[in-house]
Amino acid sequence: MGRFFRIKLRLRRFLRRHSWVATIVRSFTIFSVAFGSAFGFISGALSPHSGYDPNAFAIGVSFLFALACLWIVTLGIRLRLMRRRLRTIVMHNEAMADRNWELQEAEQRASTLYEAQDDLIVLRDLDGRITYANDAYCALAQISRSELTGSTAALKVLEQGDTALESNGTRVYDQKIEGPLGPRWIAWREGLVRNDAGAPAEMQSVGRDVTDRTESERALTEARDQADAANRAKSRFLAMASHEIRTPLNGIIGMSGLLMDTQLTPEQMTYVKAVKTSGDALMALIEELLDYSKIEAGKIDLEHRAFALSGLIEDITELLAPRAQAKGIEIAAYVDERLPMQVTGDAARLRQVLLNLAGNAIKFTATGGVALIVEPGIWPNEISFLVRDTGIGIAPEAQQRIFRDFEQADDRIARSYGGTGLGLSISDRIVRRMGGRITLASTPGSGSTFEVSIPLSAAGAGEANGFTAPDLAGQSIMLVAPHSIEASLISRRLQRWGAQTCIVSDANVAEALLPERSWHTVLIDHTLGTQTMEAFATAARIHATHRIVMVTPSTRQDLAASETAMFTGYLVKPLRASSLAARLTASPEIAAPSLVMPSLVSEAIAEPTATAPAAAPPDKGLSILVAEDNEINALLMRSLLTRLGHNVVITTNGEQAMESWLSATSAGTPYDLVLMDIQMPRLNGIETTKQIRDYEAGQSGRRTPILALTANTLVEDRYACFEAGMDGFLIKPLDREKLEEALAGLAAGRHIAA
Repeated sequence: MGRFFRIKLRLRRFLRRHSWVATIVRSFTIFSVAFGSAFGFISGALSPHSGYDPNAFAIGVSFLFALACLWIVTLGIRLRLMRRRLRTIVMHNEAMADRNWELQEAEQRASTLYEAQDDLIVLRDLDGRITYANDAYCALAQISRSELTGSTAALKVLEQGDTALESNGTRVYDQKIEGPLGPRWIAWREGLVRNDAGAPAEMQSVGRDVTDRTESERALTEARDQADAANRAKSRFLAMASHEIRTPLNGIIGMSGLLMDTQLTPEQMTYVKAVKTSGDALMALIEELLDYSKIEAGKIDLEHRAFALSGLIEDITELLAPRAQAKGIEIAAYVDERLPMQVTGDAARLRQVLLNLAGNAIKFTATGGVALIVEPGIWPNEISFLVRDTGIGIAPEAQQRIFRDFEQADDRIARSYGGTGLGLSISDRIVRRMGGRITLASTPGSGSTFEVSIPLSAAGAGEANGFTAPDLAGQSIMLVAPHSIEASLISRRLQRWGAQTCIVSDANVAEALLPERSWHTVLIDHTLGTQTMEAFATAARIHATHRIVMVTPSTRQDLAASETAMFTGYLVKPLRASSLAARLTASPEIAAPSLVMPSLVSEAIAEPTATAPAAAPPDKGLSILVAEDNEINALLMRSLLTRLGHNVVITTNGEQAMESWLSATSAGTPYDLVLMDIQMPRLNGIETTKQIRDYEAGQSGRRTPILALTANTLVEDRYACFEAGMDGFLIKPLDREKLEEALAGLAAGRHIAA
């Protein structure tokens, strides 16, 4: 069947190509049939043996006529079918013509679009010959399209950029091309395209002129590099300026501290305290400027370490308490028991923010006090720190301005209270860097409330604030104190513990309330006066189990034994929650020691004082090498270390320090500690330390501890100290307590950390 169909198909193709053959064959066939039929019929009819029968003849003619009619009808039906098919073909041809016209029009539009494009478009075959190039490409190449077509011409490349390959196979790269108007940067995109189904694929390259963008990017890169260089130069300048300022400041503060330890007249002591206070103020100003420069340079790094939340807040209040009590105002703290004992975050930066806010609150408050309240925030793992004061307040129009750099509420406040206007700006940037926010609510004349909300996740399970809260359910506690911030926060804490509290500001009223019930504890504030305290304590002895007096560190030593015999304990303001809990659960009657407070020997453990005592000198002094080029600082170091009972050798540069260290090591009497200044002539502290560590690497024996003496507080300087092999660093101006701690730790064989 297939073979017959192929033969028929070939025959039709032959007849379609040679129509005259078909006409001859068709005419000959019709003539032969007609002639043969007529001749046979006539011959048969005229033959003498034909047996002509008119009836049979009529029947035959009728039959032939019927066949002819049938054939004519068949031809008509076939003709009608052919006409219908012809109409279908005509309609199809018209549709194809329309489609062809549309394709031609689309091709013309595409060609026009290609030609109108500013982008360069070029097609190449697999051999690299150009098959198409638009006008933009021809203009850049300065060659006509007819000359380009079929050639392998290429643009002159001055500089080749990096090449990238996309996931769809498109290659992307930049080239610097030489053009008629000068060099131009072209961004190319190359990929294979197939224009004809029967033809091989071609490489299509589309280039866009990105000269302006590239030049802008290069200008921005150069500007960024210049800005980075300027920041580095600024950091170096600030580090140098900090070192140059801190070095004499170290002598001023240190020498004034040494002078205060000598026998001075009251007038001389006043002058020395003024010098030290001015030095401390200048030091605080330098710290603010350095913090601001670090934030501006983007070099503020946050730590994520676990720290005790309650301990941090109470340390801040104790640190600021002397300043507040010197102004006659109170400072108190409250940490909600629902908060975790330890949280994860940057304790140093949080301390810096809260110290700044609470310090400002003390500075702008003349009466009343300052409260530092810590509560859960509105979001999960968020903690809110409220710093509330009863100071002068802030006007509404200045509440947003004070968070800007070098801005204060108004010029009058700036003249009256001083300051740089950087503290709140720095605090706001630090809090934002920690993912939190600072808000302010203030009424002029009625105080202000700063709220710092920071996300701090819990670091581990434990008691709410590091101690077991006492169960005071059903217990009555009376607070005899002026209506103050401290009393309200103590009452709030006691109520959290289940106690029923009563705050009374008049001692006579409080004495009248004593017989009404059995009191678990009465707390009386020392500010009410000695006679009032003694009279009330005598009256409360038969009504209250615990009788506790609240004092400040400065007034604690003023109490006489006769005045405190009626009390069962005392608490130092600002109160720690653990001390309050320990005092409320302690035995009510304690044997009186021979000191000032006869019944309160356990308070030394329960209530740490605001100022720690100086470390006792070690039994055997340490042998210490000090490398310091500044004569005043060298004298200060010699005096401090000698007073602490240590043996000191002073050198003024790195070479002398290295020689002294080698001599002591060779003689078998190595130094116990080296205090190394970073910036020294001839050989600086970093290089000297490296030489010492290199020498020790080839020797057996103990490694000499080395502490850096530096006025630079940048992170890079600290890394440089540790990379050189130092064990720690002491920041100038030198903190006497940190020096004593470092020496005490070394004497006890512990790791040095300053």
